[in-house]
Amino acid sequence: MAHKADLLLDFGASLGEISPMIYGHFAEHIGGVYYDGLWVGEDSKVENVRGFRKALVDSFKKISPPVLRWPGGCFAETYDWRDGIGPKENRPERVNWWYTFDKRTETNQVGTHEFCDFCEMVGAEPYFAANMTSTTPLHIRNWAEYVNLPENLTTLTRERAQNGHPAPFDVKYWGIGNENWGGGGQMSPEMYMREYMRYSAVINSLDRGRIMKFIMCGANGHDIDWTRRIMQEMAKTKYPEAATWGMSVHYYCGTAGTPQEFTKDQWYELLFKADFMRRIVDDHRAAMDEFDPERKIALVVDEWGCWHKDGTGPSGGYNLFEQQSSMRDAVVAALTLNIFNNRSDVVKMANVAQLCNNLHSLYLAGGEHFVETPNYHVFDMFKTHQGAKHVRTRVKCDILTRDGYRPLEMVSASASEKDGMVTITLANLSAEEEAIITLSAAERSLPEKGVFTILAHEDLHAVNDFENPKRVTPTSKEISLSGAKEIRLPKGAVAALVLG
Repeated sequence: MAHKADLLLDFGASLGEISPMIYGHFAEHIGGVYYDGLWVGEDSKVENVRGFRKALVDSFKKISPPVLRWPGGCFAETYDWRDGIGPKENRPERVNWWYTFDKRTETNQVGTHEFCDFCEMVGAEPYFAANMTSTTPLHIRNWAEYVNLPENLTTLTRERAQNGHPAPFDVKYWGIGNENWGGGGQMSPEMYMREYMRYSAVINSLDRGRIMKFIMCGANGHDIDWTRRIMQEMAKTKYPEAATWGMSVHYYCGTAGTPQEFTKDQWYELLFKADFMRRIVDDHRAAMDEFDPERKIALVVDEWGCWHKDGTGPSGGYNLFEQQSSMRDAVVAALTLNIFNNRSDVVKMANVAQLCNNLHSLYLAGGEHFVETPNYHVFDMFKTHQGAKHVRTRVKCDILTRDGYRPLEMVSASASEKDGMVTITLANLSAEEEAIITLSAAERSLPEKGVFTILAHEDLHAVNDFENPKRVTPTSKEISLSGAKEIRLPKGAVAALVLG
């Protein structure tokens, strides 16, 4: 059986450039994300590059990661940046935000220098989440001085040089606060905005808009009231000292079974939840537009992904929130990235959570073992969208309906063009039927030849693990559209068609 869809690419309609930052990532100090995940240490028997797992460095670099958020998340609420600089043997071991969950402490072996080094290795911009919950504005201002001011200018910049990096790191993106509606201080929107204005003004005294871009804490999921009230409070400020570049929003798909145990109904339940991202983006932007009609403030979805019950990953629960990822999670990733591409005039950065050994991860690692999850392959297949010109897509296909959600189209698609190359990314959301998709174009014709890459598995519950790390991997073939412009996607599959 198969379901049919028509996909039109309208080359006369575009939302402009798809920001590479949409394809961003997040690596918090939580569970096994860093220790025995990204970081194995310089003296490890595991092959490494200045302490970072070499296999992961090499793999991550291949997908052109544009930006990486650090050190939290909630970890940032009690983080002191000074703990993570200087000789490693002198760095303090601390109880961190997550200690009461897993009884693991923070050794601070990965701090400012190591993180920025990792970003440089893989070509990503660092995005710092600043602690406004338990430190002062001056403390964060000093971090910015240490990181960004010119060589040999102040005592802090000379300390940076003594610690091995005379030149400034030039960190552009700074989140001022994290989830301040919850663990970040249980603040009201008005309280948060007053604190944000205080912190950003003090930090901005170093920069005055030179390179630093401030991102304020937005809402939890679909809490539009939070957005409207912080924007309203901001509008009351007579003398704003610092321009705001973006507002963050966090949204996770809730549990629907587990990565390897879910029913057909739970397959669709999770996809309805993932597709709710459309309302998240559209409704928050509409609330922002009431106070920012020129859209000077970008929408930043700096935490997103599937949040399953933990304990399904290879550590057996030792790594907090670690979970496996199946084709269902890969389809969620594809659906979400297509949503962002098709709202590229609104979403200017997004950060999937998290990079390794945690939620919706691209990697699972431990000891000598290392594996790329199906989520990784989606980012690899979609990477040619980065910095390309958006092309509007129109899909006619079967839909599903469910109370409380918009109708769910059984085919997800987005498209872009760059340097004569057209990229079309697709997901067949059906867990039962193959999709037969007929392509057409307006304003110009489609290139006839290209490469068609499919990520699929007959068993939608299949995962990549240490025993079989290549179980779910994409296949590619050359394709010609000279005749009928028709392509087929297996059930629950993700695809990328690159023409030109």
